[in-house]
Amino acid sequence: MKTPRLLAIFFIAACFSTVNASEHHGGHGGGGGGGEQSCVKPQLSKFTPAHLASVAPGSAFSFLAFNVSKPEQIHVTVKTIPVEVTTENKDTFFLVKGQLPTELVNTAARINIKVNSKISRCDVENGWLVKITEK
Repeated sequence: MKTPRLLAIFFIAACFSTVNASEHHGGHGGGGGGGEQSCVKPQLSKFTPAHLASVAPGSAFSFLAFNVSKPEQIHVTVKTIPVEVTTENKDTFFLVKGQLPTELVNTAARINIKVNSKISRCDVENGWLVKITEK
């Protein structure tokens, strides 16, 4: 007698969790079908040199950027200094390379990455810290 009740409870719980999941993924602000309301956020990974690594002034750095349409969307700063980067399109991601500013010496600095999207809530900001030595 308890088995049918448990099955019914599991069935009802499964129905509610499916409804909640579809509401969550449908996008905020109403409507579940609008492609203009949903987005795939860019992902940034494989930061080189490693977080908190000691590096010389002017050292090279790199990272991978996934789910980015155009390289112009990627902006990099180091201690608020804009850094020019080069990008290589690898079909499913961009390999992004740059160099630390040579004027930064004997300090810690954050390599800060911002990826701007057409939809501002889809923008991503990430980065990592390095210790810049005296030379």
